[in-house]
Amino acid sequence: MKHGKKYIESSKLVDRSVLYDPSDAVAMAVKTATAKFDETVEVHIRLGVDSRHADQQVRGAVVLPHGTGKTVRVAVFAKGDDAKAAEAAGAEIVGAEELVARIQGEGFMDFDVAIAAPNMMGLVGRLGKVLGPRGLMPSPKAGTVTPDVAKAVTEAKAGKIEYRLDKTNIIHCPIGKVSFKEEKLMDNFNTLLEAVVKAKPAAAKGQYIRSCVLATTMGPGVRVNPTKIVF
Repeated sequence: MKHGKKYIESSKLVDRSVLYDPSDAVAMAVKTATAKFDETVEVHIRLGVDSRHADQQVRGAVVLPHGTGKTVRVAVFAKGDDAKAAEAAGAEIVGAEELVARIQGEGFMDFDVAIAAPNMMGLVGRLGKVLGPRGLMPSPKAGTVTPDVAKAVTEAKAGKIEYRLDKTNIIHCPIGKVSFKEEKLMDNFNTLLEAVVKAKPAAAKGQYIRSCVLATTMGPGVRVNPTKIVF
């Protein structure tokens, strides 16, 4: 892969042979951000589990104390009082059969989070092949299938993120923007890692956090020392 001049210059600041303390890694990631836009700071965590086994899945959701810095557009599948509560909580899109039809027929996907009341899952289940690959399918484990849709909307707006393993046993999550102060990024980092550690499956053996890398949208990876991750 070919990289631009800015990336190459930023890479020179990072010592690839060093495992940085988390606070130093956050500071380095921010330092290497050179794009003209406010880059997202991302965490990539490789776990010592095998995602092919159901008893070693790692998935959940957590509210970052300082949010992600991103404006989140929320769609809610609900009717009646649930729909009114979702709208009052700030959901941009609320609907039932008509929303399902719009997604199926028009390919409407202008939202970042999908939430559903439990009584709507019979309808929403039809969208599995559309929403699933995009990571938008409502799920009880992620707290996006819930009888309290208003709370779910509020949390999504406040910076709730979902974490889950990909096929290579890595979790990828944003923890904020470069414009955040380093203390806020550290708070978000610690909150995410604490949640991932608490979600450790009983079937997991050996070292749980194999590696952890911080990077900005356009910047190089900064390796974090797993043994220095404390809460």
